[in-house]
Amino acid sequence: MSPVEFPEDPEPSERFPAGLLYVPVRSGPSGCTTRFFRTPLGGRTAVGFTSAAKLTATLGTDQPSIRLSEPALRALATPLGVTALTVDPQFSAPATDRTAAEVRERENSWSRWHPQQVGALRVTGAAAVVACLNLLVG
Repeated sequence: MSPVEFPEDPEPSERFPAGLLYVPVRSGPSGCTTRFFRTPLGGRTAVGFTSAAKLTATLGTDQPSIRLSEPALRALATPLGVTALTVDPQFSAPATDRTAAEVRERENSWSRWHPQQVGALRVTGAAAVVACLNLLVG
């Protein structure tokens, strides 16, 4: 057996070129922004997929993506302190339930406060301003 027939598998820590990747993005005020994820241990990682089908299977059909090479993705991530790159992750946390979050936000909004509570806050805030002015004026 020659080493040419059975090349050694690379170690997991070794970097190898992954080629062009499908990188998940989100839209922002100045165009699209690369999404970064968390590893199971909580570290930040850049994520890329080798095919659009793998990206869709993991993150869903609504996830926009761009094509970037592995070195380009690393160059974007490194200045932000993200040094890990995960290629073709198979699992992701379920998407958040936006309707439940919106209901919680509405329940905790200022418009649901009792008018006397809001008035008490205004009076307390006004008293604090007067006390500060008294200290400054002398």
